[in-house]
Amino acid sequence: QVQLVESGGGLVQPGGSLRLSCAASGSIFSTYAMGWHRQAPGKQRELVAHLTSGGLAKYADSVKGRFTISRDNAKNTVYLQMNNLKPDDTAVYYCNAEVGEWDPMDYWGKGTLVTVSS
Repeated sequence: QVQLVESGGGLVQPGGSLRLSCAASGSIFSTYAMGWHRQAPGKQRELVAHLTSGGLAKYADSVKGRFTISRDNAKNTVYLQMNNLKPDDTAVYYCNAEVGEWDPMDYWGKGTLVTVSS
């Protein structure tokens, strides 16, 4: 089983920046597709960013141009750099991994809270 641990959340003012990190277990981390989702109060969980093992990144329209997903395979870590944060970005952010070439399985971290408020 893959274990995922998020860190880097906190309180930030509108216009500020945060970098979230997700440390993953597994000796074949470089083969995992990785992603970030978020869930705001009273709303459904939504995809924020996704990064394939081949380096193809996709973003929700609401964060394009502000957020960047990246990975460091030597550290088994995926990052989400968040710039120009808005109050609507307030949510619990979850790291996920897609593991397996055939019939892949999904794994999730426990989440980290990001609050954007003045």
